Amino acid sequence: MPESGRVVLAGASGLIGEALIESFRADGIGVTTLVRRPPRTADEHEWLTDDRPLDPSLLAGARAVIGLNGASIGRFPWTRSYKSTLVWSRITPTRALARAVRELKTDAPPLVSASAVGYYGSVPGVRLTETSPRGETFLADLCGEWEAAAAAAGPHARVSMLRTAPVVHRRGVLKPLLLLTRLGVSGPIGRGTQVWPWISLEDEVRAIRHVVDAQLEGPVNLTGPTRATANDLGFALATQMNRPFLLRAPEWALKLGLGKDATEALLTTDADVAPEVLQASGFEFRHPTVESAVAAALADPA
Repeated sequence: MPESGRVVLAGASGLIGEALIESFRADGIGVTTLVRRPPRTADEHEWLTDDRPLDPSLLAGARAVIGLNGASIGRFPWTRSYKSTLVWSRITPTRALARAVRELKTDAPPLVSASAVGYYGSVPGVRLTETSPRGETFLADLCGEWEAAAAAAGPHARVSMLRTAPVVHRRGVLKPLLLLTRLGVSGPIGRGTQVWPWISLEDEVRAIRHVVDAQLEGPVNLTGPTRATANDLGFALATQMNRPFLLRAPEWALKLGLGKDATEALLTTDADVAPEVLQASGFEFRHPTVESAVAAALADPA
C-alpha cells in the first residue's frame, strides 16, 4: 500500500507547487521534489538534466506522483521559440513521469498531472464540463497532448488531469493587472464581457489535495464555482485597490502587442468552465466568488 506520508512532486518551484508543498508539510506529509539542478536537501532529486530516464524506484510507495511542470503562459509574446518552450516544458517532464510510473506496473502510484482550462478553447454561451470537447486553439492542442502524455502512465496507474483555471494571486493572473490598476489606467480587456475561468490559490491547493484523497480519476476542472467575466475580475481588483476601472484595451491593440495566439487563448477567450467533478465529489470552495478570491489575494503579502 502507498505510504500515507509521502508524495512526489515535480514542478515545485512554481506558484502552485510552492503552496502545495507548504500545505502537505504543514500536515506532516513528506514531499520528495524532482528538481532540474543539483539537490540541496535529502528530499530533492535531480532529473531532466541529462538523457537518463527517471528512476522508478524514486516513485515507489508514494501516495501520489504530482506533475506541475510548465513554463508560464503569462509571458508575452508567444514567439515561435517560446511556443516550443511551452510545449517542451510540459510534454517532456510528463512523459518522463508517466514512463517511470508505468514501469512500476501493479505497484504504480496514482499520477496527478497538470493541465489547463485552455483545453476547451473559446466557447461563448456554453457551460463547459469535463465531458465537453477539446477546442481548436494552440493552447487546446497543447493541453490535449499534455493529457495524452499523462495517460500513458496506465494501465495500472490511476491518472488525474488537473484542468486548472488562471489562479487569482499576485503572482498569478493578477500580476499584469496590478500595476495598471495601481496607476489608475485599468479597464475592460477587449469587450470585457467574456467569461474568464478563475480559482483562488487556496482552493487550487485544496482541490489538488482533494483529487488525491478522493482518488478522482480522469479530467478534473479546477475552477471557481461562480461564473465571472473579465470585467468582474478587473472591477473587483480596482474596487479593492480604490482605483478607477475605465480605460478599455481594444482587442486589436492586444493582438498587436501580445500576439494573436496569446490574446485569444488568455485574454479574449470566452469559456464558462464548471468544476462539475470536484463538486460532485463533495469539494467545498473557500472562495466561491471572484470577488472573495481577489480580496484574499490582496490580503496575502506574498
